[in-house]
Amino acid sequence: MPVDQQDIHRDAVVADTHNDLLMAVSARPPKKWASFFRDQWLPQLVEGGVDVQVLPVFIDDAYRPEGALRQTLRMIECAHVLAEGNPDAVRLCRDGAEIDQALALGKIALVLAMESMPGVDASVELVSTMHRLGVRVASIAHWGRTALADGSGQDGTGSRLTSHGVEALQEMERLGMIFDVSHLGASGVGHVLELATRPVIATHSSARALRDHHRNLTDDQLRAIAAGGGVICVNFLAAFLTMDARAATVDHLVDHIEHIAGVAGIDHIGLGPDFMREVHVDLTPPCCEGFSYSEIDATAAIPGLEGPRGLPLVTEALLKHGFSDDEIVKIVGGNVVRLFRAELGQGRA
Repeated sequence: MPVDQQDIHRDAVVADTHNDLLMAVSARPPKKWASFFRDQWLPQLVEGGVDVQVLPVFIDDAYRPEGALRQTLRMIECAHVLAEGNPDAVRLCRDGAEIDQALALGKIALVLAMESMPGVDASVELVSTMHRLGVRVASIAHWGRTALADGSGQDGTGSRLTSHGVEALQEMERLGMIFDVSHLGASGVGHVLELATRPVIATHSSARALRDHHRNLTDDQLRAIAAGGGVICVNFLAAFLTMDARAATVDHLVDHIEHIAGVAGIDHIGLGPDFMREVHVDLTPPCCEGFSYSEIDATAAIPGLEGPRGLPLVTEALLKHGFSDDEIVKIVGGNVVRLFRAELGQGRA
């Protein structure tokens, strides 16, 4: 990468809104959580120039329903332990001020998120508990059905949020948590956008106009999220970018970025890589049992973008496609950090 491209990436605040690394770290014995993160993941984040890393708590089917809350708490504890064990390099942040403090000190700002919330389910009062533990971003569904809403894999039901789902959205807004619409069914996304009084985020979703998959967002959804001040963070997973996942290139990714920027506006786009290949490989035997995804090839990745260290390639590709320096700064993290500064921790009485 030429020096000027390196400078742009290095000087920008780079935010990744979806990396499931907690799944891999928490699969180790607790005494190794901090060291495994330091040895395995921290070098990748540093090499990729990551400044803000959202850490989703995702609960495998093997833990549902009985063990979902226990595993949720275990993964949240893992995030705290790895942060406390690497105080020179990372900080777990609860609001915009803490993110800015971490960045000023040259540390990676970590933000806790929940994906689908199976540990909460209909016990919406636990949303407040998760907030107390540091969670600041959350979605309420994954592929299938929950007590709160249907995931995108259930689009055929045409269902909206349940009464508990509506209550969860209202509680998140009260607490100053950002609602994540990624994975939510199409009717559920519409319902959220009808009800939301604060900006929402799509932490890892691409453009359905370019790849017709239920996990991607339609142009109407993109416009509505942007109209409410939200941000759509593009998913890098090859299967969501093109039909032939094994042939995916960085140009396919940039196509989705260009499309979303054109529909939603340059101020409403970010990066939600969903780096699954390493996590998938790391959690297959002999390490751990029971990790799988239906419908998609989770191991197919864009060459060079198998993990965080490849993120400078995105900046390089954006420059080649004619994006200006200012536009790239917004895309790679500026828009997400602006949203976090405005919304995280800004609860209501």
